[in-house]
Amino acid sequence: MPLAAPLNASVGPLTGCLIFSNLSSDIDVLTQDVGYSLDPEYKIRDISSLNHQKEALHLVSTIETDLQLTLDGRGLELVPSQSRQIAPFKTQLLKWIGSKQRFAHEIVSYFPSTFRTYIEPFVGSGAVLGTLAPQNALASDTLKPLIEIWETLAEKPQEVKQWYLQRWESFTSGDPIQVFEKIKAAYNSNPNGADLLFLSRSCYGGVIRFRQQDGYISTPCGVHKPMHPQSFYKRVDLWHARIKGTIFSHRDFESAMGSAKPGDMVYCDPPYAHSQTILYGAQEFDLQRLLNAIALCKERGVYVALSIDGTKRSGQLLCKVTIPPDLFEREVIVNCGQSMLRRFQMSGETLENEVISDRLLLTY
Repeated sequence: MPLAAPLNASVGPLTGCLIFSNLSSDIDVLTQDVGYSLDPEYKIRDISSLNHQKEALHLVSTIETDLQLTLDGRGLELVPSQSRQIAPFKTQLLKWIGSKQRFAHEIVSYFPSTFRTYIEPFVGSGAVLGTLAPQNALASDTLKPLIEIWETLAEKPQEVKQWYLQRWESFTSGDPIQVFEKIKAAYNSNPNGADLLFLSRSCYGGVIRFRQQDGYISTPCGVHKPMHPQSFYKRVDLWHARIKGTIFSHRDFESAMGSAKPGDMVYCDPPYAHSQTILYGAQEFDLQRLLNAIALCKERGVYVALSIDGTKRSGQLLCKVTIPPDLFEREVIVNCGQSMLRRFQMSGETLENEVISDRLLLTY
């Protein structure tokens, strides 16, 4: 937004976000500088003093656009008033439990319109990262072979294509189950990105299961034929372009979130608190540690969005998660569709009662 900061105004965490310390003296300058250039996606929030209600109302009537006025006594600020339209990006690179590829665009639509660095400490299949395609991002995970895939994709996409081609040719020229078990055994003896990549695209139901004590993969071979290399190459090229601004690292979420600076955007998609321990790369996960890290980010002026169990079922348990009352400012329920995990567990039984939703919690 083409805004020039008037006298006594400071630029807030969003580009074009003006926070006023002295509304009455700046009102004429603000009106002159902003004019009719405000995007209707924003609303004006008067947060300096209720005494300035008259001036703020005058400003809203002067700017002929559909803006909503909210008064809470602390200053004047432009903030997003609703979600934005984001184009869906449904082309998966990895098949991964908990992937949000089908509805990642809905999640991204609730991110701030502008921010500095995008940080994703539970990158997994990269669904939200790929949909957002940020210019400047940090993505991490505790599963080292997974990060090896992402780092190689970013730096040497042709090598990723060769990984897939070699295993696909072996798979299609021999006994598929025997070849799959051989690749799985190779991974279990020496966890690596090349084997994990092919296993993710050829295992049963697209659900890789890891034994918690040692990370051993136990998922059997899938019934489908893995994607042809030429089709996979197109996905590699597409994803390579979308993650070119991202630096990947193997690290714990606390470390990744601790690097966030004011104005950065952090999206957290942690392992479900109630899910089986054989899933999600056999990660150990402590929800309280994450909530503490989110609180510290919020204190530093970092935007945080958290996807967490909403009406999700784990077996017969309807998951409920207790969240501190003042940590988040907004909550959105995102419809995830049918659970891939339950589809795997129920072996074709009806899933009418297994539609799940995620809570998207926002600190802003």
